[in-house]
Amino acid sequence: MIRLIASDIDGTLLQGEARALRPELFQEIRRLREKGILFCPASGRQYSSLRRLFAPVADELPYLCENGAVVYGAGNPGPVLGKTVMARQEALALCREILSMERCEVLISGANTSYLCPKQQDIVDHIRYFVGNNVTLVPSPEAIEEEIIKVSAYCRDGARQVEPLLAPVWGKIFHCAVAGEKWLDFTLADKGVGLRCLCEALGVDLSEVAAFGDNDNDLPMLHLAGMPYIMDNAAPALRQQFSLHCRRVEEVLRTL
Repeated sequence: MIRLIASDIDGTLLQGEARALRPELFQEIRRLREKGILFCPASGRQYSSLRRLFAPVADELPYLCENGAVVYGAGNPGPVLGKTVMARQEALALCREILSMERCEVLISGANTSYLCPKQQDIVDHIRYFVGNNVTLVPSPEAIEEEIIKVSAYCRDGARQVEPLLAPVWGKIFHCAVAGEKWLDFTLADKGVGLRCLCEALGVDLSEVAAFGDNDNDLPMLHLAGMPYIMDNAAPALRQQFSLHCRRVEEVLRTL
């Protein structure tokens, strides 16, 4: 029996250049809630961005944010159920290395703010207007006063090209995962850590979870869930790990 649905956003619920979720999704979320099945967005995005994206049902959902580094319960605002903080000096050193790479920008995540030290304006516009995050510009990573929970490299030439340059060293300290075509994420947590935290808070067994994803950063969550789905648009290497595939999350939700 499924009691919790955890779904990735970008590349899973939002495909291509889509910025808004389909109205059908909100209908399914409400229908499933009446049956006692809770829906949880599970994303590298921040809390405010996810609440805006799920505005029609925002107060009814828990949220697994920043790749599992911070988990919120339902409410407005919901309680923080779990938070995993990176070691500050190591996180700052990683930020400086990303900034030293000519074709990369760094995004530094607090609990509900994205900090940028932009080299070009496009990264600010993308995070503020396309992703919809709360954004604060800082002159350097050291100027950030709050705890750091995620560091992301925005790779203009593609995350797969940058991963071999950063992962051999930083992957020994933090979880390193490709989170999109141009995004490489580093956290101490991952979506599996976030899912365990949420399930413990809700009293849900992992076998009672259906999860949906399309990229490397979804794998820890997918491997834990009792019913993991990989998207048809995911890389073949990921699709080969799971027997359940789907084109649209909504198509599976209708069957539950």
